[in-house]
Amino acid sequence: MKAQSSAIEPRTITPPGGLALGALGVLAFSLSLPATRLAVHELDPWFVAFGRAVGAAGLAAAYLWLTRAPRPTPRQWRRLSVAALGVVVGFPLFTSLALTTQTSAHGAVVITVLPAMTAVFAVLRAGERPPRAFWLAAVTGLLSVLAFVAATGATSGALSPADLFLLAAVVLCGLGYAEGGALSRELGGARTICWALLLALPATLPVTLVSATVHPPHGTAQSWTAFAYLTVVSMFLGFFAWYAGLARGGVARVGQIQLGQPVLTLLWSALLLGETVPPAALAVALLVLLCVILTQRTRTSPAQHPIQNELATARNN
Repeated sequence: MKAQSSAIEPRTITPPGGLALGALGVLAFSLSLPATRLAVHELDPWFVAFGRAVGAAGLAAAYLWLTRAPRPTPRQWRRLSVAALGVVVGFPLFTSLALTTQTSAHGAVVITVLPAMTAVFAVLRAGERPPRAFWLAAVTGLLSVLAFVAATGATSGALSPADLFLLAAVVLCGLGYAEGGALSRELGGARTICWALLLALPATLPVTLVSATVHPPHGTAQSWTAFAYLTVVSMFLGFFAWYAGLARGGVARVGQIQLGQPVLTLLWSALLLGETVPPAALAVALLVLLCVILTQRTRTSPAQHPIQNELATARNN
């Protein structure tokens, strides 16, 4: 009976090293916005958003075949669909649309609220009951970003479409990070992003083909190099480290490493794109970073993980 019950338990991935892997993932993602800005300068944003997912899906299929990865269970497929919605479709699409008209530096400031959004989704799906200070800090950070984009996004002082796209990207990405990071405890970081890419292929491939037909892709070596980076690193290899880090060190804990991503993105934007980083952007970024730190410090102890609940139920049955 002992052997029988162990057979139904999915293997969990929990060795140490989560912070180091998370830092490697953040370094990879810090170039995503500048690379997207370079790519959409000459390539259609829909092609950039979905074409990189198609290319990464090809790499994912090769990886899964070479490693003889077992197929996910029906429950895991459902959770993979949530992760795919956030990181394979939502974030690439909305950032590509936003950066056709907005600068990478501006986008970095809006994306600063992503760590707090990731923590919020981690709290919600883990069943925690955080104190009021957590929500106060999270809302303060969000309002700071909204005030910044409202003041700088349009001459009328209203939110521009690009800002709305960026905010939608943040929400969906936070959801995809939290769900994928938790699922990586069962599948591993590499297999989680690989299966998510393949799951999204029936949606990403047709859109890519239509975009390439309507707007045949033509660009310089710079644009294609940026597109290649988005495909191989931002959409594929970066998630190997990031999801593994979230699984090993905890979504909320490792999510703190994202605090350095906006600063790195601002530096890349200035160095690679020659964009001006206004003092107001740095001030807002620092304020939001402070708010995110407070959300982490006020976070309560996590409740039992949903996976553990399911295993306990299986054992009792």
